[in-house]
Amino acid sequence: MWMGGWLTLMLTMLVAARASARELGTFQILEVRSLIGMVMLIPLIHLEGGLRAMKTHRIGAHISRNLAHFTGQFCWFLALTMIPLSQLIAIEFTMPIWAALLSLYFFGERMNAPKIWAIVLGIIGVVIIVRPIGKSIDPGQLIMLAGAVGFGISIVLVKSLTTTESAVKIIFWMLIIQSLLGFVPAFNEWVWPSYSVWGWMLIVAFTGTFSHYCMAKAMLYADTMIVVPLDFLRLPLSALIGWLLYAESLDVYTAIGAALILSGNFFNLKAPRQAVPATSGAAGS
Repeated sequence: MWMGGWLTLMLTMLVAARASARELGTFQILEVRSLIGMVMLIPLIHLEGGLRAMKTHRIGAHISRNLAHFTGQFCWFLALTMIPLSQLIAIEFTMPIWAALLSLYFFGERMNAPKIWAIVLGIIGVVIIVRPIGKSIDPGQLIMLAGAVGFGISIVLVKSLTTTESAVKIIFWMLIIQSLLGFVPAFNEWVWPSYSVWGWMLIVAFTGTFSHYCMAKAMLYADTMIVVPLDFLRLPLSALIGWLLYAESLDVYTAIGAALILSGNFFNLKAPRQAVPATSGAAGS
């Protein structure tokens, strides 16, 4: 149920964000999303124990995580207006590659065969989608690839934060820090939205805030092997939305590359794992 909520909210955000980008700049979309999202988060903050419960002794880790996450989000929203939805989500799914490589350094995790295969298949998949030989590379593809790296760094830092911080606290500091990061650039490009775009921005704020909460709750109720493969449904569903709403076609290269990326992720998930202490759940990208 919680993963159904995650998928519904993430797919809805694709449509709302693209509609908002017709009038607004990326920094402004991110800023309005953070500010409205903070208001929407108030009920969960109250249930968590109020602002006093949001105090943290790891503000440096929150800042580092949100610098990476803000960069990833900026690239995601910018690339959303430049490339088909199927390519956007396919390249986004390389995030576990960068997270795995970074985990080697941050957590001393060992590189095993499934991880190596995930990385190799992921890189091959990206090369097939981008096709750097014989054609010009779409800048949107490179921007989304940079965003995936940012999300990978964010996931690694969230993994560390969840040992001491709740999902609500992580989202709270995400909204606070990212609203501060984006305030000046958003002010510089500010355009007063039309009434219709305000409606779309409310949807972006709602879906962007509570999709992370749904993912965190899903992680509490089900194993990773159940939760993460369900997230893979975002790729075909995004391609379907792109076809129905924007007349985007799914070319064979994107389909093959996406299949390789998802296969590498899935095989890595199926690999035997050592038992780890339970955490409070992560707030994703």
